[in-house]
Amino acid sequence: MVNNQSNFLKRVNQVKSAVDFIASWACITIVGAMTLLVTYQVISRYLFNSPSGVSEVLSRYLFIWLIFFGSAYVFGLREHMSISFVKDKFSPKMKVIADMFIELVVIVFTYCIMIFGGYNTAMRQMWQLDSALQIPMGVIYSAIPISGLCILFYFICNEINLFARLKEINHESNK
Repeated sequence: MVNNQSNFLKRVNQVKSAVDFIASWACITIVGAMTLLVTYQVISRYLFNSPSGVSEVLSRYLFIWLIFFGSAYVFGLREHMSISFVKDKFSPKMKVIADMFIELVVIVFTYCIMIFGGYNTAMRQMWQLDSALQIPMGVIYSAIPISGLCILFYFICNEINLFARLKEINHESNK
């Protein structure tokens, strides 16, 4: 039974590592593309006196996607901002329970606002085209529910790991 749980935990962490790798490279790629677009924008504006509207709008949209995917990635790494002064006063078991509760609060927000609300917003905006890129605005807004789904995935992985840590703490305290 314990071996099956450790194998399951190992597989969950392997999948999470693969998603982490993809998310980190997506963020790196977006930053690289933004760097090229902004450099092109500066060169075309100041050297050729002909600013490119497409590169300006595309870099703005990529920045939005970077924020959403970067925040999902940081949530998955559990490196998000937190005030741990009160939590540090807790016992190890209560720290884990507090972490589980905090993650639950975050996922309720994520589901209600990002996944449900973001999906509805993206779908409502599919008919409206961006004036510079001529793509549906819903494609731009789709970053919200997609990153919400990434946060949901990370929430499940984090809760599995926290639950395993809670079981380990209970097992150690029963010895």
